[in-house]
Amino acid sequence: MRKATAALFKLHITAGVCALFFLISCAAPDNKPPARPRYPKPYKVGKQWYHPKRDAVGFRQRGIASWYGEDFHGHRTASGEIYNMHAMTAAHKTLPLGTYVRVHNLRNGKKVVVRINDRGPFVRGRIIDLSRRAAKRIGLVGPGTAPVEIVALGIPKQVTVNGKIRRTFDTINYDVGDFTIQVGAFREKEKAYRLKEKLSQRYKGAYIAKYQSSCGIFYRVRVGRWMSLAQARRYERILEANGYPDAIVVAR
Repeated sequence: MRKATAALFKLHITAGVCALFFLISCAAPDNKPPARPRYPKPYKVGKQWYHPKRDAVGFRQRGIASWYGEDFHGHRTASGEIYNMHAMTAAHKTLPLGTYVRVHNLRNGKKVVVRINDRGPFVRGRIIDLSRRAAKRIGLVGPGTAPVEIVALGIPKQVTVNGKIRRTFDTINYDVGDFTIQVGAFREKEKAYRLKEKLSQRYKGAYIAKYQSSCGIFYRVRVGRWMSLAQARRYERILEANGYPDAIVVAR
């Protein structure tokens, strides 16, 4: 189960627009999200800062999925919605709220599409918390956790196909783009530069990207540049194996 503080349910984070064409059948999530705030806002849980993404273009991630149910049912989520464990929703630490993602259970091959409307899970190694209904669809309720791959589909628009209204996403190739790897993000400039210098001793192309948010300036330490998502993910795994567990591929 997800372990987040009650304060997390009061966060209001925006969603950016990403593009990928995908038709979702009538089994797709059906509850509509409320209006979203205009700008993403970093937030802190314990000693860790999290930086919600402006968009989800090219986002793909593997890790452990879990689910949350009755203990949070009826509570307010980070998006401002009331959590409904019977809806097709999920929590993610940094994807834009409102983003739809496809979750693939790597243990049994089952897949489900959910909408991100909350933040979490704040347990090391876990990447997404599913509602009970979504977890049941991919056989997750019994075991509690499972290895998954999630792929961002975007924020949908409605179109009419053969007289029927369907949700669609614009076409984009997620495997080609402009990618880098973020190793850390700090409010203190000195910490960011120390990490950059450490990375520079072993890896080429380490740099700092300054980010102005409503909470102040953050210094994001990044390394490398790739036009292929697959290449960037290989380098991400190298960094993780060499002592940088928070390394993650991001769009430049």
